[in-house]
Amino acid sequence: MKKPRLTRPVLLDVRDITRLYGPAKGCEAIDFQLHAGEVLGIVGESGSGKSTLLRVLAGLEAPDSGNVIYRRHAGQTVLDEDLSENADAALDLYAIGEARRRALLRLEWGLVHQNPRDGLRMGVSAGANIGEQLMAQGQRHYGQLRATGQEWMRQVELDPSRIDDAPRTFSGGMQQRLQIARTLVTQPRLVFMDEPTGGLDVSVQARLLDMLRTLVRQLGLSVVLVTHDLAVARLLAHRLMVMRRGQVVETGLTDQILDDPQHEYTQLLVSSVLTP
Repeated sequence: MKKPRLTRPVLLDVRDITRLYGPAKGCEAIDFQLHAGEVLGIVGESGSGKSTLLRVLAGLEAPDSGNVIYRRHAGQTVLDEDLSENADAALDLYAIGEARRRALLRLEWGLVHQNPRDGLRMGVSAGANIGEQLMAQGQRHYGQLRATGQEWMRQVELDPSRIDDAPRTFSGGMQQRLQIARTLVTQPRLVFMDEPTGGLDVSVQARLLDMLRTLVRQLGLSVVLVTHDLAVARLLAHRLMVMRRGQVVETGLTDQILDDPQHEYTQLLVSSVLTP
């Protein structure tokens, strides 16, 4: 993918984040910035700390230390009370209070889980899964909610005639598509993706990745993507952070890291994928 324009404003400013469960378990002293419209991939083997870091970034788990700063811009936010004096208000995710943090996560951010069942309400219809996200933003017109639900089902390549079907009647790949529709329907500015193609057949993965790449580009999304699959990272991410034992060992443009890795661990990670 093309190198993003780094003149774009910083959306997420992560400062010295540490969340440890024991020696070499969790993440430690993580610093980076995410620019608007950028896709950052976080890669590493199981136990590298990438999933812990994602939970902290997504507001699901408080860090032991450090700050997650979200920079919001006038005219692009639904929480305008914070912008009365500062058009580029910066919110510290773990200093704003639980209620405001939940509102932020619901209204401006999105999360795509590895297991779609964790991101869907299995007891209601596909349309209700999409529509209730819009209702959380104040939309109430049934006809409009239903029409939007059908349109988003088309966008994620699901049959809109199945809008009244329960998610449990869909295949795993279709459930993941439905979860993506549920997440993106509110047009979040920032989306976290946790192994979005994990556990799917190769053919299903390929179609899902192609769809994700198209949606990310069309919607201008900023994304933090956690994956162990370097092929997924190459296809979707502008930049990569490579993690090992809770720390970042290498960071840079995706093609640069995958084609010419500098750290010995990254070299091993890349060669293990390329070696038959």
